[in-house]
Amino acid sequence: MFTPGEGASIGIIGGADGPTSIFTANKLAPHLIGPIAVAAYCYMSLVPLIQPPIMKALTTDAERRIRMKTLRPVGKLERIIFAVVVMLAVILVVPPASALVAMLMLGNIMRESCVVDRLTKSSQNEIINITTIFLGTSVGLTMAQKTFCRPRPC
Repeated sequence: MFTPGEGASIGIIGGADGPTSIFTANKLAPHLIGPIAVAAYCYMSLVPLIQPPIMKALTTDAERRIRMKTLRPVGKLERIIFAVVVMLAVILVVPPASALVAMLMLGNIMRESCVVDRLTKSSQNEIINITTIFLGTSVGLTMAQKTFCRPRPC
């Protein structure tokens, strides 16, 4: 049996990306960060193989040919205001998730403002690669054999 925190940490794997799964596990079940990270990234890497046949089975050929049209153009100021409003709403309503959402919105603000172009390009390439290496290393260090390879009866 899993505790509610462990169940939530395991359940988020299919509904979010790797860093969000790790963040959730860190808050609710820190002892499961390693296995959850491995499962989340394995799942994410298989999505391009798993999703197309499922989508083909669940939709008709005519539905797959539908092309969505933009209802109206959205300006830069509107995108920046949206990011700020989302950031403030999350900070007020769900403070534990504020760091995660604030960083996402900060990236959107940086991109839309066009003021810090070099920093935006660096954060999309070099900085994210370095961060991924550190994240992978730090998660890998949490995967002790006694925690990761422990057989448990169902």
